[in-house]
Amino acid sequence: MTSKKVKVESKEQAEAQQMDAKTDSEGDSSDDENPDIYKGDEGITVDFEGRNPIDSDLDGIKQMLGQLFVKAHIDLSELSGIIIGQNYVGSVLKQAYTDDDDEDEDDEMEEDPCQVVFGVTTAINLANKQDLNCVKQLQKMVFEKAEKYATESVLAQFREALTSGTKCTALLLNERFVNIPAAVCVPMFENLLTEIERAKTKGMPYKFDYFLVFVKYYQKAASGAKAAEVLYSNDEEEYFIKDCAASFDYSVQKETTTALAGNWLEEDEELQPFRKVLLIEASKLPETINTIKSLVASATNN
Repeated sequence: MTSKKVKVESKEQAEAQQMDAKTDSEGDSSDDENPDIYKGDEGITVDFEGRNPIDSDLDGIKQMLGQLFVKAHIDLSELSGIIIGQNYVGSVLKQAYTDDDDEDEDDEMEEDPCQVVFGVTTAINLANKQDLNCVKQLQKMVFEKAEKYATESVLAQFREALTSGTKCTALLLNERFVNIPAAVCVPMFENLLTEIERAKTKGMPYKFDYFLVFVKYYQKAASGAKAAEVLYSNDEEEYFIKDCAASFDYSVQKETTTALAGNWLEEDEELQPFRKVLLIEASKLPETINTIKSLVASATNN
């Protein structure tokens, strides 16, 4: 898949931005007096590309899944193994690596940048993997949460999609590190859709009725006249929600220690982490991806 150049804000820059905000609030100095202070428009330009997952990606994929399924009783090693085993569908996001990066072949780097998994996008057929522990555990978690937080009608929809035997549902994964922009998701999803279609033409079990999606978001409580604010970890997933057939939410506050990765200002401690579980009709996914693609292109041009 073609690599896509994007801007990524490093942890150090995020910390500098927080220092900038704190300094401005104190009113003790100006930008002229602090020439090294973060101005808010800096970033590291990185080339990313999607690649077929390979055995050495297992730990990186597992880390991505761990961000999504926080302390859930799901065998993430087995789930990661499934992703690698079906490497003809789905991609891992890695830093593009060229010959220019290899200045001295004799000097081996302790960590090849190509080996770092920055994200994963794939679809796993759950209907034909009912005997696997990780799939049983995933479904058990979904129904435990749905029985507690979903309406009866929504619970019935999830049961039909996952256990009735009349529908074929896939787990759609769209996970990446928090500072990587939404722009990278477009080529990853386009590639996934192409690979799914190719697999179907070969008679492989990738004809789905629904996609099961877990969305990470954070909510800041309402304050006075100000309404509660919702922040999505992956901005594009807001459009998955708009097109979903059914959904429910649950908090992961007890399973997490911070709202987002990194260091945050005192007022950001009000952010509460949640998961929204979606059922998306498979036929609607291409249209949703086209909508996201148009919005990303518009934002890039402006």
